[in-house]
Amino acid sequence: MNSEKPGVDRRGFLKRAGLVSAAAAGAPLAATAPAEALDFDLDLGRLFGRDRYQWLVGDHHIHTQYSYDAMYTVDGIADAARAHGADWAVITDHGHATHEKSSVERTNAAVRAAQREHPDLLLWQGMEWNVPGAEHATLFFQAGADQAAKLREFERSFDWRLTGTESGTPDNEALAVRAIRWLAAEERARRIHAPVVVINHPLRNGRIAPHEIRALRDAAPGIVIGMEGAPGAQADGFPKPLGSGGGARGGYGNSPGSNSWPGFPESAYRTYGGFDWSTATVGGLWDSLLAEGKPWWITSNSDSHYNRGDTHVRPGVPDGYYDEHGNYPDPIDTGVPQTLPPYADFAPAEFSRTVVGVTRRSHEGVLEGLRAGRVWVVHGGLAQELEFGAHSGWSSATMGGRLRVRRGDDVTVVVSAKLAARPNGGGAIPRLARLDLVSGPVTGPAADRDTQTAPGTRVVRSFEPRWAPGRRVVFRHTFRDVREPFFVRARGTDGREHVPGGIEPSADVIGRSNPFEDLWLYGNPIFVDVR
Repeated sequence: MNSEKPGVDRRGFLKRAGLVSAAAAGAPLAATAPAEALDFDLDLGRLFGRDRYQWLVGDHHIHTQYSYDAMYTVDGIADAARAHGADWAVITDHGHATHEKSSVERTNAAVRAAQREHPDLLLWQGMEWNVPGAEHATLFFQAGADQAAKLREFERSFDWRLTGTESGTPDNEALAVRAIRWLAAEERARRIHAPVVVINHPLRNGRIAPHEIRALRDAAPGIVIGMEGAPGAQADGFPKPLGSGGGARGGYGNSPGSNSWPGFPESAYRTYGGFDWSTATVGGLWDSLLAEGKPWWITSNSDSHYNRGDTHVRPGVPDGYYDEHGNYPDPIDTGVPQTLPPYADFAPAEFSRTVVGVTRRSHEGVLEGLRAGRVWVVHGGLAQELEFGAHSGWSSATMGGRLRVRRGDDVTVVVSAKLAARPNGGGAIPRLARLDLVSGPVTGPAADRDTQTAPGTRVVRSFEPRWAPGRRVVFRHTFRDVREPFFVRARGTDGREHVPGGIEPSADVIGRSNPFEDLWLYGNPIFVDVR
């Protein structure tokens, strides 16, 4: 890997990356004004929605003793989530015949008890769905007293472990689409409220093809909202002696298998700065979905099973215990931190955070914010806050929004970050070395449903903030004389790992990827419509 250290000559660094002048590079969307620090003549509060949104930290992918491969109690998860600053969390135990038969109602009772014990934590019972013809997805919704019954009904009808529909056949893919339409019908009938589906670790095994993502997204817009931009299990890559020295961040140490879609390159099976290849690649799969002009958001999470550094262990049990009981015994506190657990996860919100802009602090508020794409994700506390907005005249939009302008108008994008002020779990205060604006043209629905590239998408501007703990930095960039629709999104990095000679994240090396030494953040996009 090549490391670009904060503090190197800015112009030399950006010149090597081809970013000295976006205009000189031939911006496909519009001529560009010089990047500069923002003059405070703009109402930032209105632009960023500070009067409308509060930002809540959460995690939508967490396992407990009711999964066949995890150990924590629901109450223990709630304790850990609050200890690490989470405002909301979703319990997502694996779909499984034993789970459907004997675990759903007991999990529901444990969640309700934890809700009473932790009224300051918005806690859901959801599930990790085995998607027919693909791999995994988070599912959660509101259903009141019927939560467990509706989850069981869904699991029994649509989970590939129960329906024998794992392989990537057209019939199995069609069943996955029917599952999404079932959720939409249940919502219309008001039997459930605001269902959300997020594709989990999409390229870990390459088992969800681009056409499957598009089919699920289009089956019920607003329900299948996006994918994990970064998987959980980020602690799996620690080198010795901090870890096993044999794992990969997110468990992304795989190769194509019998159920993998053959169109993915070998490089898709690795993480890049901890993020999935589909997200980390500028002009890649994520951008190809955004280029259609349709919402497709990214999240991050812990995928908590066994958390690195925890002192708890799962008691030894005989083979078949889970199949007989539908859960494992409560974990035992040994008092000794575990550095080599079966899966090296972090606790909820300890390392990975999904931050959602909500209009009200409630379950409904979080679901609404996720569906609207008011979401940014961060690793290792790289920044305390990220704000991102675009305006033209009196119109403005923030993350997940849509700005409508007239042909020939100027569009100014503003990005703000509050820098870290305290040490993270790696023992140091992380330094945000650079913020990038990524933009690409919106060209409409893809003729080839397996499209995974977005030509014309690129980093249009990079900013290098002057670092000081807790400082707020604000930058702007103006697209002049806009003629065609486009999207724009923000990302940031600690600047420590890049591809040689460039600014893109480099592939994480199996067994030698301390997650605290390669930190990134990503914000969801704003669409600019031109009329």
